[in-house]
Parts: sequence; structure tokens; C-alpha cells
Amino acid sequence: MAAAPILLRMVASSVSLAASAGQHIRRIMKTGHLAVVDKGINDPQTEADRVAQQHIIGSLTKLYPKATIIGEEDLDPSNIPSELFSTAMSEDVLKLQHHEKIFNIKEEEIVVWVDPLDGTREFAQGFTDHVTVLIGFAFEGKPVAGIIHQPYYKNCNDNQLGRTLYGIVGIGAYGFVHKPPPSDRCIVISTKSRISQVVTDAINAMNPDKIVHVGGAGYKTVLLLEGDADVYLYASKGTKKWDTCACEAIVDTLGGRLTDIFGNHMLYHKTVGHINKFGVLATMRNHDYYVNRIPSAVQDSLSKI
Repeated sequence: MAAAPILLRMVASSVSLAASAGQHIRRIMKTGHLAVVDKGINDPQTEADRVAQQHIIGSLTKLYPKATIIGEEDLDPSNIPSELFSTAMSEDVLKLQHHEKIFNIKEEEIVVWVDPLDGTREFAQGFTDHVTVLIGFAFEGKPVAGIIHQPYYKNCNDNQLGRTLYGIVGIGAYGFVHKPPPSDRCIVISTKSRISQVVTDAINAMNPDKIVHVGGAGYKTVLLLEGDADVYLYASKGTKKWDTCACEAIVDTLGGRLTDIFGNHMLYHKTVGHINKFGVLATMRNHDYYVNRIPSAVQDSLSKI
């Protein structure tokens, strides 16, 4: 039997790593010793962030040395304790039927964007539902696969914690049930902690029936994917490529769109700037309609940043 394509193997490794990173996150939270370090304004880092990144990027770097792997935390990927290294792979991913184009992607052409713990602020505050692990894969600057792991998702069947959603563009999305939103409502989901007048003006321009403020790009995307929201909108700089690459890949796999507020897709080349300067707008339908509702004053404020 021929070996699976390199992208599929990397996704299989990462699905496993994301789930085990979730175990490390829960373990550290249970100790109560988060060892919070303030990286900047509203930008904390905990021991769980550090351990999860060492586990994910340290393992991927050893397993796939030709790929470019970029993580949120500034840590040496070669300095990984042996107990954090893993070679486990998801058999479910390896068994997926794949299209011929995927074979043409080479390891050195893949860029991996990793947020080991998205929603750190909420994690430190005890809002664990908002926490996700994000691993996104890009080829030629475009998202081609994404993983969102929820460490604190409670499975109804066995009461176990943890769920992994993933998608590969052109193949499918797995680990959850996608629920298209109803056409007669507008629920906008946005930032919990970085509210400004510009952000508020953009939200109000959507004429929402309801506004939901939660933390973490990953969690916002999950609510969008499961039909609990219609628009994910953040009209400000602040998110980074590791926040959006995985999310955009899964949204795109299911026919939705994740762009900046001008309707332009982010680029994920290895040399690109990390900050999403022009905000985030994600929808599963009618994307252009919502782009056109962004006020010109909001667009101008971001253009001047």
C-alpha cells in the first residue's frame, strides 16, 4: 500500500498532537499553577501555552523537518523534553479518500501555523469553554487544512472531555456536525475583551438580532460552524495568522468564507507578517452582503493603522 501524501500524514500527526496537547492543558489547569507571564497588553502566556507548543511544534519539527512551522510562543522547538515528543498519528485521517492534487504538495512547501492555546486570557480566568488548540496548514499562501481541538468539550455519549474538529479543503470536514444557519436571523459573534467604538460600530452595522461576546478565534469559529452564529466579526487588528489559518481552512472546506473586513483573504506564506491588520469577517453564507455592510468609517480607521 502506497504511503499517504505528506499533507495527510502531517494532518494525521497534528490531529493526534492537538488532542494530547489538550490533555496537557487540562493537567496544568488542574494543578492551579498557571505561571502566567505577561507578553504585552492583554496578551498573557501560561505554562499550558508553553507546554502545548513544545509538544506540538517540537514533535512536528522533528517529524517533518522540511516544513515551515510557526507558533505563537517564542520558544526553541529543538529544546523539547523527551516526554513531550510524540509520533502518534490519527488512523482516521490516514484512511481518508484524497484527491490527486494533494500528492503534488511537497513537505518543504507546507507552512504550519500553530496557536497552542487560543483563548489564553479566558483560560486564566476560568472560561475554559472558550479554549481551543489551533493548527493550520497553508500551501502557496492559502489554507489547505485546519484543526480545532476543544480540550473542555464534554462529549454527551461518554462524558469524556475533548473534541477535535478538522477539515481538509477538497476532501471534507470531520469531528462535528455542520449546521447551516437559518436564513431569517443575524447573530453576530465578536470579541469578549477587546471592544472598541470601531468594533461596536461594525457590529451594529450588521443589524444583528443578537450579539454574543466570547473569547478565542477558534471558539468563535466553532459556534459559526455549528450554526449558533451567522457572522464572526472583529473589526480591528489583533488576531494573528495562527488564529485564523486553521479556522479559515475548515470554514472554506464547508463552503463558507473567512476574510478581512474588506473581503480579502489573508495570506499565509512563511514570510508574511503575522498580524491580521484589517480584522476578521467570517460567514457560512452571504459573505459579500456582510462585507458591504461594513461602514466606510470603520474601513477608513483600519486602513490608517
